[in-house]
This record gives sequence, C-alpha cells and structure tokens, in this order.
Amino acid sequence: MTFRPSIAAAAIAAVAGIPAQAADTAQLAQVFGLRESILDASISPSGQQIAIVTPDADSGEALYAIDLTTDGAVPRQLLSNNTSGQHLRWCDWISETRLLCQIRAQAQGETELLGVTRLIAVDTSGKGIKVISDGTTTRSLGGTQFGGSIVAWHVDDTPGSVLITRNYVPELTTGTHGASSEEGLGVDRLDIESLRRRAVEHPNREAERYLADEHGEVRARINRRLDSGYLTDKIDVYYRLPGSSDWQKLKTGTGVPDDFWPVSVDSASNVAIGFGGREGRQVLMSVSLDGSNTPKVLLANDKVDVDEAIRVGTARRVIGASFATDRREVDYFDPKMAKLAAGLAKALPGEPQISLLDESDDGKLILLSASSDTDPGMLYLYHDDQHRLEQLLPVRKGLAGMKMATMKPVTYRAADGTEIPAYLTLPPGSSGKGLKALVMPHGGPSARDEWGFDWLVQFFAQAGYAVLQPNFRGSSGYGENWYQDKGFKAWKTAIGDVNDAGRWLIQQGIASPGSLGIFGWSYGGYAALQSQVLDNKLFKAVVAVAPVTDLAMLRDEASGFTNAELVRGFIGDGPQVREGSPLQRVDAISAPVLLFHGSKDENVDVHESRAMADALQKAGKAVTYVEFDGLDHYLDSNKARTQMLEDSIAFLDKQLAH
Repeated sequence: MTFRPSIAAAAIAAVAGIPAQAADTAQLAQVFGLRESILDASISPSGQQIAIVTPDADSGEALYAIDLTTDGAVPRQLLSNNTSGQHLRWCDWISETRLLCQIRAQAQGETELLGVTRLIAVDTSGKGIKVISDGTTTRSLGGTQFGGSIVAWHVDDTPGSVLITRNYVPELTTGTHGASSEEGLGVDRLDIESLRRRAVEHPNREAERYLADEHGEVRARINRRLDSGYLTDKIDVYYRLPGSSDWQKLKTGTGVPDDFWPVSVDSASNVAIGFGGREGRQVLMSVSLDGSNTPKVLLANDKVDVDEAIRVGTARRVIGASFATDRREVDYFDPKMAKLAAGLAKALPGEPQISLLDESDDGKLILLSASSDTDPGMLYLYHDDQHRLEQLLPVRKGLAGMKMATMKPVTYRAADGTEIPAYLTLPPGSSGKGLKALVMPHGGPSARDEWGFDWLVQFFAQAGYAVLQPNFRGSSGYGENWYQDKGFKAWKTAIGDVNDAGRWLIQQGIASPGSLGIFGWSYGGYAALQSQVLDNKLFKAVVAVAPVTDLAMLRDEASGFTNAELVRGFIGDGPQVREGSPLQRVDAISAPVLLFHGSKDENVDVHESRAMADALQKAGKAVTYVEFDGLDHYLDSNKARTQMLEDSIAFLDKQLAH
C-alpha cells in the first residue's frame, strides 16, 4: 500500500484554514474550543466527488463539494447555514448531481422546547434547493417534530428515488380527498427532482421504524407499544417473506421480540441483522426471514456489549461490527474490508482507529478516517484498484502538529471491592506525580468513555492536569448487570464509584488532597455536583456543564412527550428522587461551584442550572453561573466553548492548591 497527499489536499485546506499552535492557556482554549473541521463527509456514487460539512463562522455550517478528478480543484460551496439555533447535521449523495441534507432546528411548543428536523435537497451547482419534508412527530404529543428518515437511498437501483418515512397526523395530513383519518408512521417513495411522492406503506400507529433491503423493498417494521398514548418499553418486530405484503411477527430463539432489534435487512441471505441479548450482554445477530425465524449470533464478547454495526455505501450494507474493551475492536465480515483495515493499520503511524465512512458504488474508492488518543484524526481516500491512500483533511485543523497526551486504560477498586475500568491521561512530559487532577465522569448515564481523542481531556492535560475518566457502574457497554438502575435510582453506587476515582488519584500520588477537582457535562455535571453529597471534602472545585440538578424537575420536563412514562420509569419515584438531587442537597455542598448552561437546551432545561445557582447563592455557597444565550445542550459555538474552557481553567487553577 502506497501513501501520498491528495491532489485535492490544497483545495480542501483552503476551506479548512491553517493549523494553529498554542503557548498559554488562553491560546489553548481558543484552539481546543474550535469545533471539528469536518462535521460530516460522504463520497458520490462514482467516487469522483466528495461532500463535506464544515463549520462556518462561529456556530454555523457550510456544505462543500470537491471534484477529485481535477488537480487544484476549487471547492464549491453549496449551502451556508448561520441561522441561530439551526444546524446542518449531514449531507449524503442521492445521485452524482444531487445531495440530501438534514437541518436540525428548534421550535417552541406549548410548554417545552422541541428539536425539529427537516430534509432538504440541493444540486451540485448550489441551486435547486428544495424542502423535502414538512415534519413528522414521534415524541411530542400533538406537534410536528421530525422531518422523516431515509429507509432506502435507492429504490430498484434508481438514483434520485428514495424511501422516506412520513408521519400521518389526522389534523395535519391532507390528501386529494380532504383530511386523512390515517395515523402513525408510514413510508413514501419520493422522487427528489420532482418531489412527487407515493405511499408504499400505510401508516401504523405504533410503528417506530421501517427497514428496507438493498433493493429498496420494505421487509421489516419495529413497533413500540402504546399505553394511553404514551410509549412503553415493549417492542414488537415484524417482517415479510420475500415478495409478500403480509406482516408477520418475528420471534428470536427465546420467543421474545424484545430480544432482537434489527438494523439492516440482507436479501441475498434473506436475514435481518441487528442486536440481541445473550447471557446479560448485547450481541450482533441475524434472524432468518424465511418463516423459520432462526437466530444466529454473528459477534459476541464475554466482557462487553457488541454495540456498533459497521455499514457503508448507499445500500448501507453491514460489513462488520465492533465493541469496546480497553480499546474499540472491529470484526469485519467482509474479507476485502478486513484486509484493507489490516493494511491501513500497518501503513499509518501509531496504532490508529480506522473508521470506514463511505464508498463509491463500485467499491473502488473508500472514504475513511484514522485517529488515536494522541491524533485528532485525518480524513483519507483509499483507491482499492491502485492500493493507494490519499490524505485529504485533518479532522481538527487547529490541533494539527500539536503533541498530545497519552490515554492509558486503568482500573481502580471501589469501596466494595469492585474493579472499575477507567482511562488516565497525564500531561505530556510530566512525572505523573503531585499533579493538579480532575475526575471527569461521562454523560448519559447510558454511555461510556472510550480510548481515543477527547478534546476536553486533551485541553486539561495540555494545561497541566491529570484526568481520570471512570466508567462507573451505571455506564452502558458492560452488560445489564453493570448498567441496571445505577444512574439515578441507585445513584449512590454510581456516584460512589466516581468519588472512589478521586480517592485513587490521591492514593497513587498522582494528585495531592488539595489539588483534586471534578468536571462533568450533562449527567457528568450531575455526578460532579452530587459527588459533594457523599463526600464534600474530596473535591476542592466542581465544574458542571448543562447538569441535571433535580430529578423531579427532569422527570417533569418529559411530561409533554410520549416517552414520559419511560423517563419516569428510568428516574423512579420515592425518597431517592429528593436524596439524589443536588438542588435538594445544597446544604451538603462545600466546594466552590462553576456552572455553564445554554438557554435553549432541549436535553436538560436551563432552569435546572438557574435554580441550582440561586439555591447555592441563598445558602451562602460559592457559585459562578455562566449562561450562553441561544445555545443548546452541546454548546455548538467556537466562542462559547472557548469561554467555557478559559473560565474553567481559571476557576480550577484558583481553587486547587499546587
């Protein structure tokens, strides 16, 4: 395999800008606060063009198309989005001259803020912009919210013809004969050029998702049962025999539909491929669609969940799956891709993680990225017929060439003797002893940290901090016994593990007792605040970004949505709701607190941080609250992220003795 820079690298670099370097914390905050240079990338059916979504100005996005066949080709800007509260999330090719993109925005409901998605089409001249979807609803009660999802990118191998979901709401949906009485999620065949659409699947009230095979034939449907209009945790999976229009309930080997969640249908082998549960772990499996419903485990691990299916191309074919132990491991079912991944691992420096992003229709050109704990990532184009790899664009241009800190998998012992997996990152060139240190619990709680590049971790490491990321009990990915109810219902277990992470840093001599702080975002922010309830002498400073502060308030925020009962079941009832809420335990907090929140947060309402700041102030506690006007849960703004990093490091440096 040979390697050389791309003929289009100079053109793409003109879009991305020039790498910056940093010397002090203000400069560090500026370069680490920049959003990724590549937000999305896809390759055209012929492989002759690439589309990339990049940041535009402070918080907007732009879509560019690049001709790979011409030396010095100038990227063509097709779209630019700088509307406040609106983001261009992804764009993908429908044909050689047409792309389909998703816009995510916000709308104010009667009492709640709604995330709204819409699909638009644009041609490669930047003209012919058409709105594809008028909105559907799957979570909000009585309001339009989601603008449809793609069930098949090509129907009958016809470019420009797609299958798209459409939600039928009786009072909102009209047809040629007036208002429709049909209700639920259905599927339309849509011509992207003319926008003519024809119903191919009539709506089903409980339908949540449809799956088509590689030819665009709808073969599977996932229903979520309703109770008085609210979603339940009961899932039913239906399928069709080849060529049939009749739906049949799919049962796995255990006979319980909830044990299988399909993500793809392969007509060649006539199976549905998806995730199921086996011996307390999630596995990738197939179930035959011939009437026998025979299950087969495709990939399993006895320690962690298999949680990702690798899919590429317009057919979204499954070519492998992955799971994360200390590092993410990929098992490719496709021999060609397995050989390619092995070759790339040898050709690229270090031990990168390879992500296959897209491929041309003939499979000869493959778009991929490679990254590691010390490498923010690079976008590449691989020419299969020439065994040649082209370097296209750094994922984070501002960090190119900067020496990063190594992330090391470790374990530490919790108070009850349980070994907790975690990741330790030390400042580059440090001795690893007597450092300022942070425990950084992840969000979720149904999530986990993994080995790889983390812009927040690397920022603090560059600023001289050791960072420990615990995968506390309540994290996902380690099986049902590890996850269970520990996020909120059994919060003492999860938060106890987080606090034990801090004690381990002190026991190991990495941090001194006066130099230990905690930083968290979302659930991680909740954990940072709630850590004080169990031990208010351990952490000397608390930074919480968009935190949950009151479980009853979080539960009430879902009341206007159809998943309200699911949220209630996840959070629970009883005394633990008050005991597990930092807002209700302000008296226990002694460390200075720094809070950040966006005013348009859909995940955790901004009132949670406002109430927390007020309660701390009234109790005479040290608190600083920073609110970012118009931003959501993720603070997708260069300026806001830069300020958040600058304020955090100034606060921590002041509070942590060293």
